[in-house]
Amino acid sequence: MAEAAEVFVHPTAIVDAGATLGAGTKIWHFSHVMAGATLGQNCSLGQNVYVANRVTIGDGCKIQNNVSLYEGVILEDYVFCGPSMVFTNVKTPRCEFPRNTAADYLTTRVKRGASIGANATIVCGVTLHECAFVAAGAVVTKDVPAYAMVAGVPAKLIGWMSAYGDVLEFDAEGFAVDSTGIKYQRIDAKTVKMS
Repeated sequence: MAEAAEVFVHPTAIVDAGATLGAGTKIWHFSHVMAGATLGQNCSLGQNVYVANRVTIGDGCKIQNNVSLYEGVILEDYVFCGPSMVFTNVKTPRCEFPRNTAADYLTTRVKRGASIGANATIVCGVTLHECAFVAAGAVVTKDVPAYAMVAGVPAKLIGWMSAYGDVLEFDAEGFAVDSTGIKYQRIDAKTVKMS
């Protein structure tokens, strides 16, 4: 864990011994970070955030209020999790027949720069690729391509967004340029690449 002076943990938050916190990370009111969790540098965990054992969070992630990251969730760098969005980790939960061991949890990976809107649900076992954008309230049941914008229940592709956050409008040749001058190419109906 980083030196105590390099991290901020609000007095009402709990960070269990054995958790790893990167320098510059801030953990706010009533949050709980379990012993085996790893958080990168310069992360911000809002009020009432829960981070389970063996969860990995990259550098520069922002996790808003009331988000729970259960075992099996991996966030790469610069991921945004909006208020009260939900991750699951068991595909077919049952109370009478518990599935609550590490072997039961499916991996959910959120790649660098992806954003998840408020109250969205990410069903376990999917990957949100680089800079994917999930609209508020969406329910994601399958992988989301890089730079894709998805919305609805279940979530469907509605467009494309640059890493910077601009909606991409492609020309007849399949190219788009965002407001920073970065060029993107639409390869096919489900694939966009930075060119």
